[in-house]
Amino acid sequence: MHTFFIAPTGFGVGLTSISLGLVRALERDGLKVGFFKPIAQPHPGDEGPERSSELIARTHGLTPPKPLALGHIERMLGDGQVDELLEEIVSLYQQAAQGADVVIVEGMVPTRHASYAVRVNALVARSLDADVIVVSAPEDESLTELYDRIEIQAQGFGGPRDPKVLGVILNKVRHEGRVEEFVERLKAHAPLIKSGQFRLLGCIPWRDELNAPRTRDIAEQLGARVLNAGDYEQRRVGKIVLCARAVASTVPLLKPEVLVVTPGDRDDIILAASLASMNGVPLAGLLLCSDFAPDPRIMELCRGALQSGLPVLTVATGSYDTATNLNRMNKEIPIDDRERAEKVTEFVAGHIEHGWLKQRCGNPRELRLSPAAFRYQLVKRAQAANKRIVLPEGSEPRTIQAAAICQARGIARCVLLAKPDEVRQVAEAQGIALPPGLEILDPDLIRERYVEPMVELRRGKGLNAPMAQAQLEDSVVLGTMMLALDEVDGLVSGAIHTTANTIRPALQLIKTAPGYNLVSSVFFMLLPDQVLVYGDCAVNPDPSATELAEIAIQSADSAAAFGITPRVAMISYSTGSSGSGEEVEKVREATRLARERRPDLPLDGPLQYDAAAIESVGRQKAPDSPVAGHATVFVFPDLNTGNTTYKAVQRSANVISVGPMLQGLRKPVNDLSRGALVDDIVFTIALTAIQSASQPR
Repeated sequence: MHTFFIAPTGFGVGLTSISLGLVRALERDGLKVGFFKPIAQPHPGDEGPERSSELIARTHGLTPPKPLALGHIERMLGDGQVDELLEEIVSLYQQAAQGADVVIVEGMVPTRHASYAVRVNALVARSLDADVIVVSAPEDESLTELYDRIEIQAQGFGGPRDPKVLGVILNKVRHEGRVEEFVERLKAHAPLIKSGQFRLLGCIPWRDELNAPRTRDIAEQLGARVLNAGDYEQRRVGKIVLCARAVASTVPLLKPEVLVVTPGDRDDIILAASLASMNGVPLAGLLLCSDFAPDPRIMELCRGALQSGLPVLTVATGSYDTATNLNRMNKEIPIDDRERAEKVTEFVAGHIEHGWLKQRCGNPRELRLSPAAFRYQLVKRAQAANKRIVLPEGSEPRTIQAAAICQARGIARCVLLAKPDEVRQVAEAQGIALPPGLEILDPDLIRERYVEPMVELRRGKGLNAPMAQAQLEDSVVLGTMMLALDEVDGLVSGAIHTTANTIRPALQLIKTAPGYNLVSSVFFMLLPDQVLVYGDCAVNPDPSATELAEIAIQSADSAAAFGITPRVAMISYSTGSSGSGEEVEKVREATRLARERRPDLPLDGPLQYDAAAIESVGRQKAPDSPVAGHATVFVFPDLNTGNTTYKAVQRSANVISVGPMLQGLRKPVNDLSRGALVDDIVFTIALTAIQSASQPR
């Protein structure tokens, strides 16, 4: 068991963000991580659970112990009960440490009201035999002054030369050039950091988008009256513009994620913002101040913008006081803002020296593929694969944003099938930066060259040139032909097309892989402690025993390809020989056939879901099974069962699912849910790239 105690140098260093990222960084390396915040320090207005512990619970699926109340701590310190206090803290720590390889302990923040924080932090760190990591954020100071402040904090734990004081993580680094330049300049002023005796364990740059609250958060903190909620749960405030100027001068400021603040009687500004919104610019919203109610006739003219999702709020304060209140808002992550918490977590984790910290922890009890590690490996393996992926829905906004992300991060070389002008218009309206190298191909300019190859591929089906020309009007068919001719390595579609629209051209032009007779699908279910594979939940309505056996083998191979040790459970409403009936017999026969084809696979069935998933139930119902209680691949008897189960687990347990990933095709084609989020599309592109890299040529 290893413990890292993170100690802030002061208020506002982003301690919670560092906790989120540090847990994620260590999870990526296969470590089972616990989290413990010994002492709650609520901010004014905070209600409900302690913020750090709750965000960790919601983002990482952990269950940290409830922190001790600040009032309780102060009473014990005042009564001289320091030893008793530390015993309480150690007891709670043991709860957090149960089953973990490493525990992150978040220290107290020194404030005017908690001047004793440094002393308490030192006592707790010593009691837990923890390694100490100082957390700081540069302010308006020289680098020498910054290092002095860090060193003063480290002195409370024995000083920067103490072997238990590991180093510092710098957060919110605002620097004109590259972060590496800042690091080199800091080392010139900090000889201990330069020598490596006191390590720089992370340098996290400032990013405006990570500090963008939802419009709803603004409304709640200002106590604003909501005239039109619109998309205020989803839209974010990246910039605030106080409009006192003429409309012509205001128009250039109407950009995505801008909150327009203006008096309620400025009809011209209200109309301009509404027109921008109706033209596809996703403004964060309109905030009307000075206690002027907007003219109902103007609001009627703006109905289209309101119906398209433009949030409109109103406050009684004047322009100056409203701007002051906006500037003073609490910028911490709200506990229910999972999207922002996830983005902060990923960003911070990517800038922490997790490899060195893992070495410090030693070998874990058992390497595991956590959801964080799975997503991290997806991206890394896709980057290494360097594949070219075609996206037939090239002008769809989510697809454009996902392609831009994949191109910028090197996840894949994306090809958008769309008219370049349409893509650029959508990108500009949505505030999407199109990175260099992102390919945009106009289908009208390339369609003709695929007619003859398509006729050749489908000659046995009687396809002629006019028929091929007509079918190639469908961008999915066009993209599939590019894949068939090896011009691209994979295809992702489905944001606006049905599953049948995506699969049908693939079956006609790509065909199934050698040794397979059908196409099926799997979902990767990202449970808090592990990743499971569910198949088939999207394609085959009622597979026969032979087809079910093939689905099981395909799903096991997919699991292995993505780093999951396959232990296959053939799911039914009965376990072993305890039940009978046509459906149970189908699963029993499928199990026999799959074992014959792949005797190397740990595979068993029929098994009930609880017998497959829960160790205690598996021991009771199937004590001799090599799979029961430890299954990683769940094969469902039909689409009705599979689709219902995956959606029930996804929604009821708030589990992220990645997929569906199609399997059994000669080349990778993957389908999206029409409700897919941008991140879903990014991960599906990554899956497709990895599939292409792992398929035999």
